[in-house]
Amino acid sequence: MIDFLYQIDIAVFYFFNHTLSNTLFDKFFPFITDVKHWYITYVILILLLIIKGKKLERISAGFVILLITATDQFSSFFVKNLVGRIRPCNELPDVNILAGCTGSFSFPSSHAVNNFAVAVFFSILFPKYKWAFYIIAVLLALSRVYVGVHYPSDIIGGALIGSVFGFIFAKAVLFINNFFTLKKQ
Repeated sequence: MIDFLYQIDIAVFYFFNHTLSNTLFDKFFPFITDVKHWYITYVILILLLIIKGKKLERISAGFVILLITATDQFSSFFVKNLVGRIRPCNELPDVNILAGCTGSFSFPSSHAVNNFAVAVFFSILFPKYKWAFYIIAVLLALSRVYVGVHYPSDIIGGALIGSVFGFIFAKAVLFINNFFTLKKQ
């Protein structure tokens, strides 16, 4: 059964990495997969929450920094080393590598963990914008398969791990916000 699932993982990987390959995606996905591009977006979002926001927004700005730190450390230094899965760009033949292929382990995708954590976190706190948060998280996660550095199961596992963290942190923010709201009354 494990071998069957692995074969599906490889087939889906090659579908994204080869079959969908085109000049537009070859520019788009490497751009959005680059960490420095989405960190800039997060910094701007955090500053807007602090400057323009009320109490909930300001609490969430502080907690999203803690959330990203927690998810990144948990996935990069704990789960990846525990699982020890080799990246497809280091293991499979004929991979279309469009981003740096490091020697670090593959499962889970830290991009997926971090971005799904943020998507769930902000979707619970600000449900009006949930579709935008999830679309961004899905595109960033899929970019990792397209550029050849993660298997689809890496991003699925990362999305699940990140979603759990995002849910827990959002509930903590709501608890703190309600606590201070009740305390003022």
